Amino acid sequence: MHSLSPPARLLLAALVLAACTPTPQRPTRPGAAGQRTRGHRARADGARPRPTTPGDAPDPLAPPLPPGTEAGIATWYGGKHHGGPTASGERFDKRGLTAAHRTLPMGTRVRVTRVKNGRTVVVRINDRGPFGKKTRIIDVSEAAARALDMIDDGIAKVTLEILP
Repeated sequence: MHSLSPPARLLLAALVLAACTPTPQRPTRPGAAGQRTRGHRARADGARPRPTTPGDAPDPLAPPLPPGTEAGIATWYGGKHHGGPTASGERFDKRGLTAAHRTLPMGTRVRVTRVKNGRTVVVRINDRGPFGKKTRIIDVSEAAARALDMIDDGIAKVTLEILP
């Protein structure tokens, strides 16, 4: 059997070690290495990220909510829905302090607080919704949206407190 010289042994050991360690991949497109591009969050696996919107993911540093409260995104509706039927059977009134929620019983009173400005309004659940993203937890009437100062923004981070 042929014996290797000490420099050859070192070279062979270095090659074996290099073959066993992962090599960092260089980015092949902008955003692939954690750079932010056009409002997207880059993913480490290189997959194309989806656009982010406020409230997409819960804040891991936020304190836990007390029982009977919920946090998420509120939207509002009015205009073309005014006078139309609601899930409770009554007619929708954009000037009333009402809201739509996916699961709360009809007639439940809820205090909605906008996180950004601390404004609150008490609404009565009379409809079902919002439909679509699960981060959207309530649709408030136009009057409730005005009280929360969210008409221009269209959506707002809120907390809900179920009232007795």
